[in-house]
Amino acid sequence: MFFILFVVIGLVAWALHLMQEAIQRREFSLMLAGFLVSTAAAGMMAVYFLMNHYVGYMSEMAHRSYVMQESSDSIVWSGYVDPYTGRLLEPAELSALMDYRAN
Repeated sequence: MFFILFVVIGLVAWALHLMQEAIQRREFSLMLAGFLVSTAAAGMMAVYFLMNHYVGYMSEMAHRSYVMQESSDSIVWSGYVDPYTGRLLEPAELSALMDYRAN
């Protein structure tokens, strides 16, 4: 982070120097160069902030999926609920239902 901050400060200082030279020499090309360098510094900061938020978002998603995986590993299915009646079917009823659906 500090490296990017130093690079951006250097780019802004260089842009200001170019613009100051442009005013002293009355050259449009130096003013344009200073504008382009300052635009590059602004773009670099924008990309830094976007990537920082993206990396934070992705690490949070990875943590959530890990927590969800751990919590779903402890679930033990003990039976099957009939969707029509809402009651828990016994293993014998479940095997009869599966045999009926297979035929």
